[in-house]
Amino acid sequence: MQKITPFLWFDGQLEEAMNFYTGIFKNAKIVHANILEGKMLTAIFQLEGQEFMGLNGGPMFKFTEAVSFFVNCQTQEEVDDLWDKLSAGGSIQQCGWLKDKFGLSWQIIPAALMELLHSKDPVKSNRVMQAMLKMKKMDIKTLQEAHDLE
Repeated sequence: MQKITPFLWFDGQLEEAMNFYTGIFKNAKIVHANILEGKMLTAIFQLEGQEFMGLNGGPMFKFTEAVSFFVNCQTQEEVDDLWDKLSAGGSIQQCGWLKDKFGLSWQIIPAALMELLHSKDPVKSNRVMQAMLKMKKMDIKTLQEAHDLE
């Protein structure tokens, strides 16, 4: 087991959520599930090498935007695919953020954004930032065009 593992508290939807997430990410698997009296109590699953533990803990706690998962995407196709799948039944927000149908927040961010924002030219970085602030789902082409304006 990894040293630090995100622990996700669900209100009876752990099995559905775990199957949802492992069905979306290409490198995903269910590691272990504890079933008690026919109901899943806890489970461990992996997404892209990151281990998560889930608990069917009841209605006491809800997810908030104070914690989100930052997903580093290499291509626009990967951004589009994860955005569409993770936001299904949830809600989309500004700047690459979304909430999935379980209320968990995700940031679907192209690696190109970080490169463009860290440009040595502050004018170019600022144009990229301004373009990003107008977006919901990140669009690499639009970000690159904002950076390359003369």
